[in-house]
Amino acid sequence: MVDHVAFDLDPPEGAPFARVRDVARWVRDELNALDAPAFAKTSGAGGLHVYVPMPPDTPYQAGLLFCQIVATIVARKHPQAATVERSLKARGRRVYVDYLQNVRGKTLASAYSARASAFAGVSTPVTWKEVDEGVSPRDFTVRTFAERLAAAGDLWAALRRSKGADLRAVMKYAEP
Repeated sequence: MVDHVAFDLDPPEGAPFARVRDVARWVRDELNALDAPAFAKTSGAGGLHVYVPMPPDTPYQAGLLFCQIVATIVARKHPQAATVERSLKARGRRVYVDYLQNVRGKTLASAYSARASAFAGVSTPVTWKEVDEGVSPRDFTVRTFAERLAAAGDLWAALRRSKGADLRAVMKYAEP
């Protein structure tokens, strides 16, 4: 059973982070259309993660399918910038919307964890306003994180308190 699911937004090497923020907003918009709460955090490296709380007793497969549908819709609506293709060659310069991180046994950097990156990033929950205004993973490092936490508080607490998404809402994408 899962408490939440995540979209791992993985940019190609050298892509501007603005492209990742765009894809994150498109994921958020699709989730908003489904009345599903969405919470963003930096990966601590080069990407963003978008988390969605799940109802109690949600099986892994149901959470995975929910994410697969939303990721596929985002990739279809924005084919020049987003993809669900796993192959690096097939992705090209597009941001990979990885829904397969929801397979049992897969892991993502947890909120508030330090990462082994060139800039010593910390995976940090962010507000959607910060995403809209141009947040960067480099804004949160092991040197600056204590100040961030003191100023913003525990933004991840809202995910833990949030009501789970209605998984049936994705049925709106089903073809008759």
